[in-house]
Amino acid sequence: MVRQIILNLLITATLITSSYAEEPDAFDVYDWMESLNGKWVLSPADKQIGTDSYKHKAVLPIVGTNTAGITFKSIGYNSTIQEDLLPNTAKQMVTMYHCKDMECNLLKATHYCVKQNQPEFIANFKQSTKNRIVFDCDMSTQLCQSDEDHVHKIIHEISNNGKHLKSSYLSWENKKQKKNSSIYHFDRK
Repeated sequence: MVRQIILNLLITATLITSSYAEEPDAFDVYDWMESLNGKWVLSPADKQIGTDSYKHKAVLPIVGTNTAGITFKSIGYNSTIQEDLLPNTAKQMVTMYHCKDMECNLLKATHYCVKQNQPEFIANFKQSTKNRIVFDCDMSTQLCQSDEDHVHKIIHEISNNGKHLKSSYLSWENKKQKKNSSIYHFDRK
């Protein structure tokens, strides 16, 4: 009887601990970012769900074409991932994702924005998963604490077995989220 109770407790403890996955670390999130490497095209207009960002005059001509809407590539001997959003358009922006230090305890990003500022981000390990990568504005920086219009959160959501990407660049101004943030849907090519 005691033996059965102990066995049941061990099984229950194993099930409880295995149901809670460990929080990812910088290496996990960096690997997930690397899985985005390559060219992605803007999805057709009818697949741009929940957003009007694709209707911008600089973006609309490439919607549903084979023209790159976003690319990811590893550079610097795989020490940095370069994201090129809307290349060769008036809305082209670049984000660089990299470890902050040699131990890679913190995954950082710098977004070079058409708003003519460069917000810095830190990976949010609590909200990130293999299919949803979240970067929050680094509140230790002046821009992220300011009233200036800036991208305050970046979210990459991967679906359809890695063939679809929803990228959200959530803007803030006067310390509040703006309604007209940039959200795009892409398909892997």
